[in-house]
Amino acid sequence: MKLANLIGERFKETPSDCIIESHALMLRGGYMKYVANGIYSSLPPLRRITKKIEQIIREEMDALDGQEVQFPVVLPASLWQESGRYESVGSELLRLKDRNGSPLVLGMTHEEAAVQLVRDYGSTYSRYPFMIYQIQTKFRDEARPRAGLIRVREFTMKDAYSFHTSTEDLEAYYLRCHRAYERIFARAGIPEVLSVASDSGMMGGSLSHEFMLLTPAGEDSIILCSSCGYRANMEAAECITQNCTDAVPEPLTPVETPDIHTIEELCSFLGITAAGTCKAVVYQKNRDDSYVVLFLRGDLDVNETKLTNHLGEEVHPALIHEDSGLQAGFIGPCGLDGSFTVLFDRSLEGALNLTCGANREGFHYTGLCMQRDCPDALYHDFAKAVEGGICPVCGKHTLTISRGIEVGNIFQLGSKYTRAMHMQYTDAEGVSHYPVMGCYGIGVGRLAASVCEARHDGSGPIWPVTIAPWQVHLCCMRSDNRKVRETADKLYDGLQKAGIEVLYDDRNVSAGIMFSDADLLGIPVRLIMSPRNLKENCVEMTLRRDKTDTGRYSMEEIIPRVEEKINELMAELQPES
Repeated sequence: MKLANLIGERFKETPSDCIIESHALMLRGGYMKYVANGIYSSLPPLRRITKKIEQIIREEMDALDGQEVQFPVVLPASLWQESGRYESVGSELLRLKDRNGSPLVLGMTHEEAAVQLVRDYGSTYSRYPFMIYQIQTKFRDEARPRAGLIRVREFTMKDAYSFHTSTEDLEAYYLRCHRAYERIFARAGIPEVLSVASDSGMMGGSLSHEFMLLTPAGEDSIILCSSCGYRANMEAAECITQNCTDAVPEPLTPVETPDIHTIEELCSFLGITAAGTCKAVVYQKNRDDSYVVLFLRGDLDVNETKLTNHLGEEVHPALIHEDSGLQAGFIGPCGLDGSFTVLFDRSLEGALNLTCGANREGFHYTGLCMQRDCPDALYHDFAKAVEGGICPVCGKHTLTISRGIEVGNIFQLGSKYTRAMHMQYTDAEGVSHYPVMGCYGIGVGRLAASVCEARHDGSGPIWPVTIAPWQVHLCCMRSDNRKVRETADKLYDGLQKAGIEVLYDDRNVSAGIMFSDADLLGIPVRLIMSPRNLKENCVEMTLRRDKTDTGRYSMEEIIPRVEEKINELMAELQPES
């Protein structure tokens, strides 16, 4: 491929709406073009990258005995109604009707389609286990697309679905998929990706893991323990707290606190710490707008995922009005009267001498002792884990919070979908059972952008050789010099005949423009043909990742040297068996 013919342009300026480097570099480098909010077209360099990622994924899925299929992009709403998700999933699911008025959805995930495809095939135990997968365009009407390909509305995804006759078989296969994912990310050039325990969310199931690339550009919060290696997404991380239980209980005493509505104001007014308070956070259920009052220690924040999982339904921040029966800013657990759902975080269990609202304008209580004053309270984990918090595994105060990009996820779905959609198999004794499922997803475009985020410098991406758009970037300096041009043309032909993927820049442009474009394209091996090199009958070879790694080789030996270097770079990304 000649660079002069490559569709797309490269720019020096960073677009104003780019908030992370990968977004800026992939726009500047001519990898993609904005179409609409959260929707991009892929130009040839990005398409070559994603095709290579897809091939790595196919090889690893095939090694797991996966069989590639393809589901429709547009699905009848009846499939989602069978599973119950047509009503339970929010506006992220794009609903529409065809010309006959039949309700349809744009597939954002394909569990229902997978069950529908194999529901008849999987009617007998002798056909289990099996796994099907696809690489398909999906659409999720994301409320806040951001960061280029990191969070989009239209995307390409590999999703796989395995079917089993026992939980034990699912668990064994789940571990195989976990290892396959580690291989995929290593081969794509980011072996540092971590697996973390996660919340299953709308997917359901008993166990799930997310694969996270730790980077300040990530939008997920990851809880890590430096002592024992515990890892979890913030949504799923357990919050462990300790309370002083040997203090002398104080009497519950009302204290006038005029115009004090927040924990910060209360602490300043009374000279106490937030950990010595009990705060109320109020929500309303989406279904009927009824109130949910959650009490937790004042230095903690609510983990809304834990809350919705406990309630089994979605909530939104409450709008408190005069007739609600709640006194905003002064809500407390003692004397709270009304038809509310009242919940207690376990950070309050056994706590003594807390300050809380008195359910009366301008007043708080001091001396709240949970066991004495709220003897019927039931405690659950509703709080977010905190920096320096207690690790739920080793018990040490060693938790840290990092940012990460989710590049893949795996779920043990169990029988949620097969049961809802009436998929059954008959065992050897003729008894019917619901098969159990696993689900395994990777966003292809997001993975490409994540590699760019992890592998770049100030000049552009540094693509790993396994997914780079081309393996070699041949720069012909002074293409107006006939001998230089002829020699570079001959080398270009020789590289192609050797099966090496090469992008050839034979434009008559300055060295600054040529090298700037080469940096933006991030191709691993760069060859430079110039008048000076021609005089010495040699070609200069350098690496994109380390421009000090330079060698000069004769025309006779340059192609074998290039092949050797490519093989070395490939070997570096080969994961251990």
